[in-house]
Amino acid sequence: MTKDELDLCYLSGTEAIKKFKSRELSPVELCNALVKRNESVGKKLNATTYTFFEKALKQARKAESAYKKSKGSNPKPLEGICVSIKDFHDVENEITTYGSKAFEFNKPEKSAPTVDRLFKAGAIMLSRSTTPEFAHSGITKSPLWGITRNPWGLKNTPGGSSGGAAALIAAGLTTIADGTDGGGSCRIPASFSGCVGYKPPFGRNPLDAGHALENLLHYGPITRTVADAALMQNVMSGQHVSDMCSLREKQKIPLKPKDIKGLKLAFSMDLGFFEIASDVRKNTRSALAALKRAGAIVEEVDVDWNWGTLDTWMTRWEGAFGGLIGDILPRWHYEMTPWCAQIAQNGLNHSASRFYKTNAGRQEQWNSLGPILEKYDALLCPTLAVSSLPVGHDDTGTDLKINGKSVNNYLGWTLTWCFNNMAWCPVMSVPSGFGSSGMPTGLQIVGRTFDDQSVFRIANALESIKPWSTKRPKI
Repeated sequence: MTKDELDLCYLSGTEAIKKFKSRELSPVELCNALVKRNESVGKKLNATTYTFFEKALKQARKAESAYKKSKGSNPKPLEGICVSIKDFHDVENEITTYGSKAFEFNKPEKSAPTVDRLFKAGAIMLSRSTTPEFAHSGITKSPLWGITRNPWGLKNTPGGSSGGAAALIAAGLTTIADGTDGGGSCRIPASFSGCVGYKPPFGRNPLDAGHALENLLHYGPITRTVADAALMQNVMSGQHVSDMCSLREKQKIPLKPKDIKGLKLAFSMDLGFFEIASDVRKNTRSALAALKRAGAIVEEVDVDWNWGTLDTWMTRWEGAFGGLIGDILPRWHYEMTPWCAQIAQNGLNHSASRFYKTNAGRQEQWNSLGPILEKYDALLCPTLAVSSLPVGHDDTGTDLKINGKSVNNYLGWTLTWCFNNMAWCPVMSVPSGFGSSGMPTGLQIVGRTFDDQSVFRIANALESIKPWSTKRPKI
């Protein structure tokens, strides 16, 4: 592959659209470069379940025609842009496995609302990205599809559950990708893979009918740049007839937000209870210093949370799993990821009253976070406590240590799930640097409820002063 072709593979969506409109670049040229890149390095990562190269090229030719029309024509917002759709999101008449042998040949009758909107906006599905079984883990591996690897270091995981999506973005195998975030599944892989992952506030983007009313879960973008995340959000968001929780208010996020001079930003290194590795601490402070240089006022605060927040999240997570897949356990238990099956079984054993009491736990968290966000425009913290984990990391193990202290293997290394309890707060992970092993690290930006605009504004400011999209893994 030539350098020019590789440069195309790392072109942002917003840049590509500009070039399409000026006719400096054709959607066919871009699609061909991405196909070539996938064929060259795709197998090293194992980040796709299915590819649609021939169909994608046909769609690219149609998009090319749309841009060749006379001046005054109005191509769709994502016309000709290649996207990878997570194999946890329904796509009409295309196999969607959810990473499970139980759904190996499943063909949904309808696409998820956000997926449908991407397609209607002109996006071209190039591939399906891998996910752990039923998106249950922060590590992307499954009995059906095997292990997905991180392009920055093939012995490391890209994270999960949208790990395939982030790996594809980082490796230049797609221009944009989508993900879901129930405990950090957009933000964890964004941090491990050096890209942008966004959890919109609950209601901003419609859910699929299979997860009705589940406010732990959020559909969101995984992209190379903040502007691309805004581009996707402006397409994916808004009221949808199939989701009664979707907001009628349509918020348009500017691709170039105003500066952050005068914004008051709170930060917490550990949210009150996490162990944070030294390289993550160093990169977090570097990112905070950059935001200060951009004109923000940054002050440390005490969030004062504790491990009781995990019981709140885990009870809801297990209950959701039990409700969603409990009926297939008798048939598929012994062909599923053991930990995934155990989570579902735990959920079936929870009482309705215990599940309801998690609302009190969430309120207790808010009693601490709410006053902070009343005083400050956003809260900043690391996305993850470590810069990398091996592909063989065991969710059920007891071997993970940070700063010489044992932490929970499943969730002790990620600061993301706490904010899924705070479902109405928008949260974005953006790159903060590279750790001691050369792997990316991330900064988490937590906004006030429904304040997407400030989160994007802060992320854009950091990207402007510490650009990351030009950095590429050597794969």
